[in-house]
Amino acid sequence: MDCKDICRVIRGKKAALFDMDGTLIDSIGVWNETDRRLHVELTGREPDMAALQAFRDDALRRFRGEENPYLRYGAELKERYHAALTAKEIYERRYAIAHALLERVDYKPGADELLWALKEMGLRLILVTTTRRRTIETYRTRNENIMKKAPLDALFERIYTCEDAKNIKPDPEIYFTLFRDTGLAPEDCAVFEDSLTGVRAAKAAGLFTVAVYDRYSDADRAEIIALADGYIDGFPSLIEALAEKEEKKHEEI
Repeated sequence: MDCKDICRVIRGKKAALFDMDGTLIDSIGVWNETDRRLHVELTGREPDMAALQAFRDDALRRFRGEENPYLRYGAELKERYHAALTAKEIYERRYAIAHALLERVDYKPGADELLWALKEMGLRLILVTTTRRRTIETYRTRNENIMKKAPLDALFERIYTCEDAKNIKPDPEIYFTLFRDTGLAPEDCAVFEDSLTGVRAAKAAGLFTVAVYDRYSDADRAEIIALADGYIDGFPSLIEALAEKEEKKHEEI
């Protein structure tokens, strides 16, 4: 499905749902850099970055049913690196490193423009992310790029984080929570996701799913495209298609 067809479907929806990290903002690299720095602190060595990301993704999938998957991930890092720090200390250190970096991340090209355009069209915008609420608070209140271009509070009527569901993506629980809270049904919504984990969750919830290119998901790209209903290589192409539709509508009037 190309951008024009995606736009046609979106115009028939009541709400647009968005993942955050890797979808709207270019932040996956921040988590890789965070874990790289943490690895160096704990071991004194530089890691293999591909292996590091794969280990994190696998661990968070395995721990998605835990009360705090990221604390459990800290325990996994302690065991893996034979660290002297406790699991909680590793967990807190990881977030201290990350939040200094997260204050500087930015929207992906065109993401802020798309959000404003969809808001103007009358769609309800809802953020559905597996990141922690404390990270969202950094984006909301301390990240000047996000606050100046498209403040979260001005655009999203609701923000769901990993604390809002027992099981994180790829489990679809967070979406079912959203349906109960908002009265929206799966057929009312379109969702934007960048990762295979996110696309699997969205499809399991019965949602029209648009996959957004992110370089950190390259290894899963073929499977993501096959599973999603639509695929875009970036937001500018979708904005352009929306603008063309608006121009034609005005010409008809």
